[in-house]
Amino acid sequence: MTDKKTVGSVTYQNAGKDYFEKRGLKRHARVWSLWALGVGAVISGHFSGWNFGIGAGGWGGLFIAAIIIAIMYLGLIFSLAEMSPALPHTGGAYSFARSAMGPWGGFITGLAESIEYIMTPAVIVFFISTYLTGIFETDAMYQPLWWIGCYILFVALNYWGVSVSFKISVVVTLMALAVLVIFWISAIPHADFTRWALNISVGPDGALVELPEGGGAFLPKGWYGVLAALPFAVWLFLAIEELPLAAEESVDPKKDMPKGLIFGLLTLMFSAVMIMFLNSSIGGLADGEMRGAFSMATSAEPLLDGFRVIYGADIAKLLALFAVIGLIASFHTIIFAFGRQIYSLSRAGYYPSVMSITHGERKTPHIALFTGAAIGLAVIMAVWFSLGAEKGGAVIGATLLNMAVFGAMISYAFQGASFILLRKRMPNIERPYRSPLGIPGAAATVIIAIVTLYFQLQDPVYLKGVYAALAWYVLGIIYFAAIGRHKLVLSPEEEFALTGGQHGHPEKEGYGTTKV
Repeated sequence: MTDKKTVGSVTYQNAGKDYFEKRGLKRHARVWSLWALGVGAVISGHFSGWNFGIGAGGWGGLFIAAIIIAIMYLGLIFSLAEMSPALPHTGGAYSFARSAMGPWGGFITGLAESIEYIMTPAVIVFFISTYLTGIFETDAMYQPLWWIGCYILFVALNYWGVSVSFKISVVVTLMALAVLVIFWISAIPHADFTRWALNISVGPDGALVELPEGGGAFLPKGWYGVLAALPFAVWLFLAIEELPLAAEESVDPKKDMPKGLIFGLLTLMFSAVMIMFLNSSIGGLADGEMRGAFSMATSAEPLLDGFRVIYGADIAKLLALFAVIGLIASFHTIIFAFGRQIYSLSRAGYYPSVMSITHGERKTPHIALFTGAAIGLAVIMAVWFSLGAEKGGAVIGATLLNMAVFGAMISYAFQGASFILLRKRMPNIERPYRSPLGIPGAAATVIIAIVTLYFQLQDPVYLKGVYAALAWYVLGIIYFAAIGRHKLVLSPEEEFALTGGQHGHPEKEGYGTTKV
C-alpha cells in the first residue's frame, strides 16, 4: 500500500494488483440461484417467529401489519433491483450508502447489516439445536455441541466454493418450500378461519382471552395492535435484501439481480399469506395444546403444532425434522451473506483488511466466513454459559434476534435514503433496471422502517436487544473513528463513489485503477 491521501475525514491508500488478486471472487450465480439465496434466507421466518405478532395485534392486526411490511419490502426490493445492477458490487447496502452519503454513511449502514447477518444465524442455530436435541434425545446441556457442529458443517460448505454454496442453497430452499406446500395442502380440509383464527379477545387487563367458539373481532387490539405487530411481521421477509451481496458472483447481475429479487419477494408474499391464514385456521388437539390463533400467539413451533393437529403427535420426531429443514435453509444462506458482507467492508479497509483475503483456488472469502461464525458462536456461548441454560436460551431466542431486527431496520432506512440520493446526485449513471415505484417507493421504505423501529422500542423484550445493538454500534464507530477511517482502500465500491460512477465496475475493469 502506497500513496496515502486524505479525502475529507478519511485516508485512502492505493493498493497494488497483488492486493486484489488475493481478494478475487468467482462468478457462478444465475437468476434461480439468486432466487434461492433470497427465499432461503427468509424461509425460516415462515416456520416460526411471525406468529408472535398475533399476541401483539390479534390475527387481523398481524395481517394488516404484514401488508404494511410487504409495502416496505416492495419499496426496498424495487430500489435494490435498480441500485444493484447499477452498482454491481459485493458491498450491497454499504456500497449504495457509500456512493450516496460518503464513507461514514457507508460504514454505519454496513455495521447495521453486520449486526443483522451475524446475529440472525446465531439465533437460528440455537433453534436448530433445540429441535435436534428433541429428535435425538440428547441432554439439553450439550446444545453447544450442536451449535459448533452446525457452524463447522455450513461454514465448510460455503468455504468449499461458490458453486457448492449456491447448489446447497437451491436444494435446501426447495426442500423448505416443499414442506410448506405439504402443510398448506394438508391444512386446507381442516381450516376454519372464523372458529380458530378469530378465537381471541382482550381482557380488562389487556391480556389475550380465548373465545372457545371463535367469532372474535378482526382487530381485537384495534389499530394500535396493527402497529405493535409490525416488528413481528418483519420475520416473513427479513434478509431477502442480502441478494445484492452476490453481485460480483452473479454471471449477469444487470439482468439476473432484478429478476432474482422480484421473483423472490413474490414467492415470499404468496407463502406469507398461505402460512398466516392456514396455520392459524386449524386447531383442536386432544390434549388442548393447540387451540388456533390463541395458542399460536405464544407457540415456539407453530408449523410443527399445525402438523401435530393434522397428523397427530405420534410422529412428532419426523415432523420436527421437517421443521429443521426451514431453519437449515436460512442458516446456510445467511452464512453466505455475512461472509460477503464482512469481505466487502474489509476489502475497502473499513474492517481489518486481512478479513477479505479469499482462498487461492476456491476464491471464497474464508477468513470473513470464519470471522463471522466465530463472533456469532462466541456471543451465544457467552450468553449460554454466563446465564445458564434456561435463562441463556431465553436471551438467545429473544434479545439477540431483536438485535438483528434493529440492525435491519436501520439498514433499510439508509438503503431507501441511498436510493433517493443516488437518483438526485448520480442521475446519469447507467441503470439497466429502473424501479417502477421510484422515489415514492423508497420513501415508503424509510418511513415504515422508522415506524417499525419505534414500535420495537415500545416492547421491553425488544428494548434489551436494542441496547445490545447500540453497544455494538458504539464499539464499531470508535474503531472506525480511531483506526478504520485512516486505512481505506480503493475497492470497487470506493472507486465508484469517488469517480461519480466512472470507475469501479467489477465486471468491466480491474480494481485500484483510480489514483487519489
